Amino acid sequence: EVQLQASGGGWVQAGGSLRLSCAASGFTFEEWGIGWFRQAPGMEREGVSCITSHDGLTYYGNSVKGRFTIASDNAKNAFYLQMNSLKPEDTAVYYCAAGCYADLHEYDYFGQGTLVTVSS
Repeated sequence: EVQLQASGGGWVQAGGSLRLSCAASGFTFEEWGIGWFRQAPGMEREGVSCITSHDGLTYYGNSVKGRFTIASDNAKNAFYLQMNSLKPEDTAVYYCAAGCYADLHEYDYFGQGTLVTVSS
């Protein structure tokens, strides 16, 4: 059974940093890929970052490039999202997911999400 649980969200002032973690089980990162997406209130899902299966290519959404970094620790079945230089517009619920898709509706497995609030 594929399971994911994101953690590490919280409140931070603009310019600050947070590190999100995702505890995963039931799938291998190499075969599925891993990803993060977010959803702000009243907004559509937005892809944040992901790593593709097999070839391990990394992608970032345009709004987070240069500020966020995705990483994985296969031995711990965990992956992370380091978020620096946070902006109020980064406020959202962040979800970790199995897979790496341009079409966010293809994400079938994702955790409950963790709320990130960035104040100005």
